[in-house]
Amino acid sequence: MIAVRRIAAATMLAALAGISAPSAYAAAPATDDAPFLKAIHQGNLAEIAAGLSARKNATAACVKTVGAILVRDHRKLDVDVKALASKLHVTLSPSPSAAQEKTMTAVQSQVGSSAYNTAWLTTEATSHEETLALIDRETATGGNAEVKAAARAARPVVAKHLELIRACEARVKRS
Repeated sequence: MIAVRRIAAATMLAALAGISAPSAYAAAPATDDAPFLKAIHQGNLAEIAAGLSARKNATAACVKTVGAILVRDHRKLDVDVKALASKLHVTLSPSPSAAQEKTMTAVQSQVGSSAYNTAWLTTEATSHEETLALIDRETATGGNAEVKAAARAARPVVAKHLELIRACEARVKRS
């Protein structure tokens, strides 16, 4: 089981690092792609914080579970984003954006009430939809092959998160 996890992790790392992109263009500077790397990194930081909050503050079991998955997956994704940004000389922010922090504060204001679960899920659904749109734009118009490869590799992870969030929303509404 550990070997399978290591192989899967190595495969994800290779895809996100763009190892499969052999062209000379793959090493091109990420000037056009720097905003994408910066936004994805800040998104990862926001998702990690949101996941930690859900694990601590949610009252619905599925919200806690989805939060734990977000923490695990976005930490993995961010390790690779940081490595790629470093390789391409892109400076990343140490924190989520001001808008992301404002949104997190609004959700945090619901802690202790039944509204927290709903607010958290709504925020996470919107965030993941926006991230998928950002990824799709990058894969369609990005200039650096390594960054585009990283975006393509991250897309199924983010899409799976959105599926989990939507399923949890349905469960929370039924209860």
